[in-house]
Amino acid sequence: MSPEPHEVAAAARHRHRIARGRLAAVSVRAAMAAGAWVGFALGLVLGAVSGVFVAWFAGALLDWQRELGLTLGVARNLLPFGDQVGLLRTLSGSWWAVIPAAAVVGGLLAAILAALVGGLVAAAYNRTPRHATVLVELPEHEPDHRLDHEQEHRPEHDTGHRPAHEPGHPGDRSAGEQTVEPTAEPTVVRSRPRSP
Repeated sequence: MSPEPHEVAAAARHRHRIARGRLAAVSVRAAMAAGAWVGFALGLVLGAVSGVFVAWFAGALLDWQRELGLTLGVARNLLPFGDQVGLLRTLSGSWWAVIPAAAVVGGLLAAILAALVGGLVAAAYNRTPRHATVLVELPEHEPDHRLDHEQEHRPEHDTGHRPAHEPGHPGDRSAGEQTVEPTAEPTVVRSRPRSP
C-alpha cells in the first residue's frame, strides 16, 4: 500500500538536520530557577527522612530513660536529656506532623542553596572563554505547496484595471519600446502682404 501524497509531504516537511554549535551563554535566572526546583525536590526527600529519624530517635530516648530509671532507680531528670522529656514526648507522639514539617523545611533550605549555586555556576560559565559544544536539530526549509495552491485558486478581484498579462498592458511591452500617441499637427496660416 503506497502512502498518500499528503503523508509524504508531511513527512518531508518534518525532516530535520543536525547542526553543531557552541553554547554562548546561560540564563542566570533560568539556572537559579532550575537549581531551586532540583534543590527543593532533593531537600523534600532528605527532610522527610530526617523527620522520620528525629521522631524515632525521640521515642528511643524515652524508652532508654524509662528502662535506665527502673534499673538503676535514678530519677529521669538526672539522666541525659532528662530535662527534655516533654519535647521528646511531643516529637515522638506527633510524628505525623514532624515528618511533613521537616520535609518542607529541608526542601526550602535546599532550594535556596541550590538556587545560589546554580546562579553562580551560570555566571561563571558566561565569563569563561571556552564554551560547551552542543548539537541542535534545525528544520529543513522546504517550500510549502499549500500556499502556492491557494494563490493559484485565489479569485482575482475586478479593480477596474486590466491585468498585466492582457495584451496592450504597459507591462507586456519590451524594455526600450516606446508608445507614441498620435497628436494633431498644428495648422500654420501665412498671410501675404497686399500690393499697392
